[in-house]
Amino acid sequence: MTVDGRVGVTTVTTPTDTQVVIERVVAAPKGIVFDAYTNPKHLQKWLLGPEGWTMPICEMDLRPGGKWRYVWRKADGIEMQMGGLVKEVVPGEKIVTTERWGPDWPETINSVTLTESGGFTTIALTITYPSREARDAALKTGMTEGMNPSFARLDRLLRELV
Repeated sequence: MTVDGRVGVTTVTTPTDTQVVIERVVAAPKGIVFDAYTNPKHLQKWLLGPEGWTMPICEMDLRPGGKWRYVWRKADGIEMQMGGLVKEVVPGEKIVTTERWGPDWPETINSVTLTESGGFTTIALTITYPSREARDAALKTGMTEGMNPSFARLDRLLRELV
């Protein structure tokens, strides 16, 4: 299968007992994808999960040791937030962060790598949990189902940015 044949398809795998890998191929160069993935003005347009959510707070200090925080809100006032620290940044190629949804969830290590081929970029998000139980509990929240609407919004945004 060619890379362009996978555009718009999100795959989710569990290669180890503690990891979830989410991949998506998009029709844009990796520099533009990196900007869309790390710039708050872009993140607030696409990283919204299921319909009905907004992101009124989006903070990203994109440097090792920098903090990030996202707050999502539904029209009825329900909020969800997560945040963490930036551990590594390779501009245009990779960002590694810690992530915590709140006090009841364990911290994860999230690594996003971008690989470009022929003008298409593969986004590979590897989420590493401290245990299999934590990974399985996260998967049961429906987190992966919320990614498809977000990635569809990212696809539309990238068409505007290219």
